[in-house]
Amino acid sequence: MNISLNWLKKYIDAELDPERTADILTNTGLEVESKKIYEPDRFGLEELIIGEILTCEKHPDADKLWVTTVNTGSGKPLRIVCGAPNTAAGCKVLVARPGSKIKVEGESVEIKKTRIRGQESEGMICAEDEAGLGTSHEGIMILEDSAVPGTPAIEYFEVKRDYIFEIGLTPNRIDAASHIGVARDLAAFLGQANPVTLKRPSVEGFKTDNNENFIDVEIENRSACPRYSALTISGIKTGPSPQWLQNLLRATGHKPVNNIVDLTNFVMLETGQPLHAFNADKIEGKKVVVRNLPAGTPFVTLDNEKLSLSDEDLMICDTRKGMCIAGVYGGIETGIDGETCNIFLESAHFNPVSVRKTAKRYGLSTDASFRFERGADPNITVYALKRTAMLIKEIAGGNISSDVVDVYPETIPNAIVRLTYTNLYRLVGEKIDPFLIKKILQSLEIIIRSESETGVLLEIPAYRTDVTREADVIEEFLRIYGYNRVPVSESVSSTISYAQKPDREKIFNTVANMLSSKGFYEIMTNSITRSSNYSGQSVFPEDHLARLLNPLSADLDSLRQTLIFGGLETVAYNVNRKNSDLMLYEFGNVYRYNNKKGKRGTLDNYREKECLSLLLSGRNHRDLWNEAGREFDFFDLKGYVEVVLGRIVNEKSVFKAEEAENELFSECLRYSAGNRQIAWCGRISNPLLKMFDIQQDVLAAEISWSDLIKIEGKHSVTYSEIPKYPEVSRDLAMMLDRNVKFEQIKEIAFRTEKKLLKSITLFDVYEGEKIEKRKKSYAVNFILQDPEKTLTDSQIDKAMELLAKAFEKEVGARIRR
Repeated sequence: MNISLNWLKKYIDAELDPERTADILTNTGLEVESKKIYEPDRFGLEELIIGEILTCEKHPDADKLWVTTVNTGSGKPLRIVCGAPNTAAGCKVLVARPGSKIKVEGESVEIKKTRIRGQESEGMICAEDEAGLGTSHEGIMILEDSAVPGTPAIEYFEVKRDYIFEIGLTPNRIDAASHIGVARDLAAFLGQANPVTLKRPSVEGFKTDNNENFIDVEIENRSACPRYSALTISGIKTGPSPQWLQNLLRATGHKPVNNIVDLTNFVMLETGQPLHAFNADKIEGKKVVVRNLPAGTPFVTLDNEKLSLSDEDLMICDTRKGMCIAGVYGGIETGIDGETCNIFLESAHFNPVSVRKTAKRYGLSTDASFRFERGADPNITVYALKRTAMLIKEIAGGNISSDVVDVYPETIPNAIVRLTYTNLYRLVGEKIDPFLIKKILQSLEIIIRSESETGVLLEIPAYRTDVTREADVIEEFLRIYGYNRVPVSESVSSTISYAQKPDREKIFNTVANMLSSKGFYEIMTNSITRSSNYSGQSVFPEDHLARLLNPLSADLDSLRQTLIFGGLETVAYNVNRKNSDLMLYEFGNVYRYNNKKGKRGTLDNYREKECLSLLLSGRNHRDLWNEAGREFDFFDLKGYVEVVLGRIVNEKSVFKAEEAENELFSECLRYSAGNRQIAWCGRISNPLLKMFDIQQDVLAAEISWSDLIKIEGKHSVTYSEIPKYPEVSRDLAMMLDRNVKFEQIKEIAFRTEKKLLKSITLFDVYEGEKIEKRKKSYAVNFILQDPEKTLTDSQIDKAMELLAKAFEKEVGARIRR
């Protein structure tokens, strides 16, 4: 979620410093993951001026070129050849005159007079990317009709520096998925010291011009659509948005489309309420029906994608056809284009579960579905509708040609919560002035219905779906009051506790440290996985999966039955990034549903246990000067499994190892203790490797940690992160004096390149007749890696050049290039 600082300032009457604003947002629960400066590229804009295309004719010798004359405000109109498909007479455009410099694919290019297919061209009409205003190159940039030819582009666009905060919005904080929502938290925090008012745009000036284009609304599926508000606007003029609007949208990562679509996006980003505009002339029967269509009904989206609908998809329909997937995606038939004159504007509230299931069904993720899935505000639909209508009327003209239709059969009630001051004091850890408590809660738009000496009765806004209990209200108060203000006691209390022997944490740490010391990396994979991995499996059958009722996606719809699949995904991820020699282990829980015990849904049907997985792939070590690396084999894995088992239970006779069949492995060994199966290990089968797109052998083992520690105790989990970015390997061959030792080379290398150099290995030494006497040849491998980004060729070459010069200078090496 991108938030613009300049945009926030429109709603708060207070000085907002970028650094302090980022700290406040993070401390109040809206973590700022990154902060960046947004400013259109002045390099391009300073060289451009506004022009008007006077004439536009087909190029006589090229089908896709146009010959235009462009008025640039002074002197003779320029003759410019242009290939953009949207070139047309009367358009206001950005022009680069001869001598101007623009950026093309990041490089500075000077515009010159030239001849294109025999026609003289005295400049260039620019696209969005060439002006430094975006990335689009689909056509030339069309400006508003009010643009004046000859105006410098940098003046026209009113270029201003802005700060963009990327907020890691948690699912429960959809109330902050808008600039007003974020401003509400800022105002509440700042208002503790000085009065700060949240300024919402007023809609008091809204009025209906006539009722000539009234379109009726009917809701058939009221559970999926609790509220539907709408109106019509007639006589609009669709075109480019004003620059202030385009600048705000671009700053937050949204591409301007046209004034109608841009304004619906603007109000959504302002208020958090998604809206949708339909071409009113294409709504048949003058009626909108919110309902489900039969399964298999064809539908074409705005981006021309053809879908076959499910009967569970909620649709916005007219009397004949589906026009829009409710809360997810619009349809192409009723979309807004340059010819649209009359629109039907929708502002509705849809059931989060219905929207989420539909969006995941088709793999669609839109700004609207993001908000509806998490629970948009049902009480803001009319306000957002009026706000959008007033902006459309101001910018695109037209008349509001119908009364507001607001179908809201059953009002969604606000939660009522009683807050007791003593409970707040107990959870916060100190006594706080009740006046400050009420002030903070009211600043968060929580209504105080009644109060007493002991507490208050509160009405929670419907958009705060996660605030339903007294503890939730206290948490809301505390995040604004400030967690850092909670006093920390200076006294230390302790109790004597008895821990059963053996110490489960000690055992766990012992095994984890042992594996890490042997070169293993600990991994932690997602316990939610895709059910398709288990299709056709007999060891881990698909009907034994513990499935999620409302999965985030088809790839995350079940709880895992084994750690091995997650480990194989990690192997594939690393191998694809040229980290192919792997030793991995993971502690984690696995889950199994037993459908033979009784009715599905009872806890007795489910089993959870902790496991330990080991994975080996690639070579056991890199090539050394006196020993070549070799591929891991079955006996390497067998040895590590037995080391783990032996570390827990010293008596080897406890465990019995025997060959076994397991469809996950091409060769397999099973360990058991009495009648209890403890571990599997073996070479992963080729079909399984193919399923995960792994092109090298993988050896894997899974140990039932829960069963193992029943013998010697229980353990917990720690982990260390694997580097995210790939390492790079480079070799140098050098001629050296015979008395130069490799330790000297190693010391020089790490002293010269402290940041990027991770390891250095001598893999070949030659002394013989083919080189000078008292000389020797070293072949040395260097591993380079930047923990913060992927290395570029230029960085790698620079580092290797520094190393080569250091060796030449300090030990007289001759580098063999």
